[in-house]
Amino acid sequence: MTVKEMINRKKELGYSNKIISELSGVPLPTVEKIFAGKTLSPRYETLKSLEKALSDNSDNRNILCENDISDFDMGGHTVDEYFQLPKDKRVELIDGFFYDMASPLADHQYISALIHSSLMTYVALNNGKCMPLAAPIDVILDNDNKTVVQPDILVLCDKNKLNDKRIYGAPDFIIEILSPNNWYMDINIKLNKYRNAGVREYWIVIPDKKNIMVFEFEKEGFDGNYKLYTFKDEVPVGIWDGKCTIDFKMINKWMEMFF
Repeated sequence: MTVKEMINRKKELGYSNKIISELSGVPLPTVEKIFAGKTLSPRYETLKSLEKALSDNSDNRNILCENDISDFDMGGHTVDEYFQLPKDKRVELIDGFFYDMASPLADHQYISALIHSSLMTYVALNNGKCMPLAAPIDVILDNDNKTVVQPDILVLCDKNKLNDKRIYGAPDFIIEILSPNNWYMDINIKLNKYRNAGVREYWIVIPDKKNIMVFEFEKEGFDGNYKLYTFKDEVPVGIWDGKCTIDFKMINKWMEMFF
């Protein structure tokens, strides 16, 4: 893939230089120089890393959203159709399209459990009124008949949005944990859906990179940038003004014991 082809592919996927840097492992300044045309002869290894991050088959991830769409690929589907699916059919409905959801792997489940436990502990110790929840729970995100998602972890502070054991509207805080089958969905499609729906804060946990991308949508002047943390950090929860933190160093310690 030539640099020109990479530039076109970057535009097609809607990736920022920061996202490409995280996916490829190439330092951000280097990525910026290459895509700005300031580096005329990039190293071969650098180009291969960038190509891998932009490729449809990068690490066997399903980059193109068509690969994530189930047999119901014509669109126009509704919440009622979603509720009529077999109970063992794991899908999400986004803007009228069904997207398959593979069962999460053990490391994914373990990280989710540790984060959820930390959130529950904070709420319990502070007599909080917010409700941390973990998948599976249906979220009718836009309060319409076209979208139902199941975030890995969420925090709901408005109990009026909880009805019939489902959530109608945007939770305050959502965390998605990347796995090979949901990479494109969480970084692209869901990122935009959550922001537009009114989610206040969104974290993307990337286990294989040991990174956490933190988007605080409600901050004044939010321009799409995010804060990047690692599994060596304590990450503050923005909706609680940083009074609650998730200790990813401890999570990493537990992970290394089993994985």
